[in-house]
Amino acid sequence: MINTTSKYQVAGLDLPHIDSDNRLRRILTATLPNQSENSVHPQYDYWDWEFFNLHQVEIFQQASESEQSAILRLLNRGLLTESYFIEKAGVGYMAKMVMLAETIEERMLYAMFTADEATHLSQISDFLPESAQTQSDDPFLRLLAEVVESADKTVLLFVLQVVLEGWGLSHYRRLAKSCHHPALAELFSSFLDAEARHHGTGTTLFSQTLVTADSKTTILDVLTKFLFMIQVGPQSVLSAIEQIKGHLTRSQKIQILEQLDTETHSGTRLQILRSLMQKTTADVIVQTLETQGSFTPLPPNQCV
Repeated sequence: MINTTSKYQVAGLDLPHIDSDNRLRRILTATLPNQSENSVHPQYDYWDWEFFNLHQVEIFQQASESEQSAILRLLNRGLLTESYFIEKAGVGYMAKMVMLAETIEERMLYAMFTADEATHLSQISDFLPESAQTQSDDPFLRLLAEVVESADKTVLLFVLQVVLEGWGLSHYRRLAKSCHHPALAELFSSFLDAEARHHGTGTTLFSQTLVTADSKTTILDVLTKFLFMIQVGPQSVLSAIEQIKGHLTRSQKIQILEQLDTETHSGTRLQILRSLMQKTTADVIVQTLETQGSFTPLPPNQCV
């Protein structure tokens, strides 16, 4: 099983940034492609309330304008922070796969993928203040980091490249389509080709891999936890509302989730993930997850 006591050395979620006037950073800036000459000032109005379905939520609609703005800032920052840490973990993951490569072509591919992730990380960083780039307590990111530390290449390929990179294609496409900031929308769109190559490589390599009983057990353990995070609906929206409006009762949370149409929200995402897994040779894994109900969204009263 995955070692949950790891300090996430490979994922590097807690790696600090060096000072902006450090010579190493200047060399990095000169090395990275497509660097913008115009500095970006983080603003957090990239996605509006309809993107989060907040136009359906009564408590949000009745909130003051300043409270609504504060809730949206939290949700916008959360999306960007999640993307930042995913790319940050991706740099370490791809570098690790360089060392696990079994052919020179595979090693070359992963070396190039490492550069993709480093470029994406740099570009996303422009839209976040450095105070948001050092740590995160998000349970999904912790699970991601635990998987990155795994020594099982089969687990790495299936969970990270088949499932999560495939999911990333859908996620980044949606972020780009709904983003009101042209530069950020273009940035997310520019990620798609690289994400498709990463996903395609993982799918190809996994199809050539014999899945052992231990690998299958670990994959099922990880995906059960991940899918449950989807099954319980948009918890980030609940959290943002509660941070600004104060304590929410259980009945208030259920009402918010009902108004967010959480079962449709989760069901759509769960079917995308199921489809990604079905396109591989992992029939037993998909069937086991199906049997235990991991692709079924939970009703609002079971999400709080």
